[in-house]
Amino acid sequence: MTALTADRNTPYKDAEVLVAPVAATKKIYAGSLVAANATGYATPGATVTTLTALGRAEESVDNTSGADGAKTVTIRRKRAFKFANLGGDPVTQASLGKDCYIVDDQTVAATNGTNNRSVAGIVTQIESDGVWVEF
Repeated sequence: MTALTADRNTPYKDAEVLVAPVAATKKIYAGSLVAANATGYATPGATVTTLTALGRAEESVDNTSGADGAKTVTIRRKRAFKFANLGGDPVTQASLGKDCYIVDDQTVAATNGTNNRSVAGIVTQIESDGVWVEF
């Protein structure tokens, strides 16, 4: 391959919605925080250091009887979504604009615990009933 020497019509697509293959034995609920596991399959958010947050599930998908990739899930991103705030490690106003961390598929925390939580996304607002997280 060589660098361009003329204009190129580079293909593109919207990245707001993606479809990802679901990890084996996993069930993802609509509205839940979805992450990619270490091998790149969609999985519910959990307290694990090897996850990469993807966004919010647009649908419920049950792959509890399937192999990796047997089913896919539609995920919305490029927006902020409201998740529960962990009482024992709450996201506070001091976290505005900073990373928060995945506790489970509906809860985020202010810190990575003792290095056992993956980054969820950026805190955009804190309310009494939850935390707005941008993916």
